Amino acid sequence: MTLAGLMEAIGEGEVLALGGLAIGLLFGICAQRSRFCLRSAVIEVCHGDLGAKLAIWLLAFSGAIILTQSFILSGILDVSNARQLAARGTLSGALIGGLLFGAGMILARGCSSRLLILAGTGNLRSLLSGLVFAVVAQASLGGILSPLRIAISNWWTIDGGTARNVLDIFHVGNGSGLVFGLIWLIGGLFFAVRSRISLSSAITGFGVGAMVAAAWLFTYQIASEAFEVTAVKSLSFTGPAADVLMLVLSPPGHPWNFDIGLVPGVFIGSFLSAYLGREVKLEGFKDGLSMRRYIIGATCMGFGGTLAGGCAVGAGVSGAAVFALTAWVTLCGIWIAAGLTDYFVDRRQLAT
Repeated sequence: MTLAGLMEAIGEGEVLALGGLAIGLLFGICAQRSRFCLRSAVIEVCHGDLGAKLAIWLLAFSGAIILTQSFILSGILDVSNARQLAARGTLSGALIGGLLFGAGMILARGCSSRLLILAGTGNLRSLLSGLVFAVVAQASLGGILSPLRIAISNWWTIDGGTARNVLDIFHVGNGSGLVFGLIWLIGGLFFAVRSRISLSSAITGFGVGAMVAAAWLFTYQIASEAFEVTAVKSLSFTGPAADVLMLVLSPPGHPWNFDIGLVPGVFIGSFLSAYLGREVKLEGFKDGLSMRRYIIGATCMGFGGTLAGGCAVGAGVSGAAVFALTAWVTLCGIWIAAGLTDYFVDRRQLAT
């Protein structure tokens, strides 16, 4: 059955949700098996120990860029109408949101996607932090924190179109974007070989990025066939976490979409991977101090991710793969704040 036939048979929203579920499932498996984690990669770099965690992140990052740009060059993907490129953006929101998210990522010991992955393995700390993250994200989108988010976003805005596309800004094409991704892939392979990570870890690390590209391609194909206006998007966990929260709290009848399938798909994929690997284990908080730390971190990530328009995956990988300027600003903010927070909160605390 063709994609158009499937949408006619069960509905466009339902097909989007099933696609999100499938891609999320594979993302969850790959992320859990490879131990994909931006926080760990940042800590390795800040400690001068460029090893396995950095290698996995670079493989995922480069995989997303290479495959996404290859799809664009082959003519089967067009991201010009994606929100990250077409809509008016906010540089102030991208920078401040990225800084907040990076600090929160260190405090909560994982970004939003990592919290979801760990929750699937039985980590109750991550489950609570993920719930706090989702609540704050929803409050930032349309609740009590929304006016603050809008005010900060309006400090420094940027037009959509070529002004938000890094490749257009530097007057280069998607071929240059592909080469850029290949350079990062070489770096990832170098650190992978030096760290002697397993072939399965390297493949699943690259697979994390492949799911980002797959999501871009899938939602574009749906948008090309659908009667209703459908957003071309990829993986992100700020808006989707808020959407799933509202689905649970709202009366039945909530419309289906890609994000509704994505979040449970990632959770199920992580659980299945951990279960088959005999890694499911219930873990809780050690004390009240650690609980406060996780809650503060999740709060920073919830507001920061919404303000920036993406999380460590949504902006740092998905947005970067299409060379959205605001996504790159967010990614830089995440790295900077995460490194500073690790130094001033964790390393100096250990030193004393």
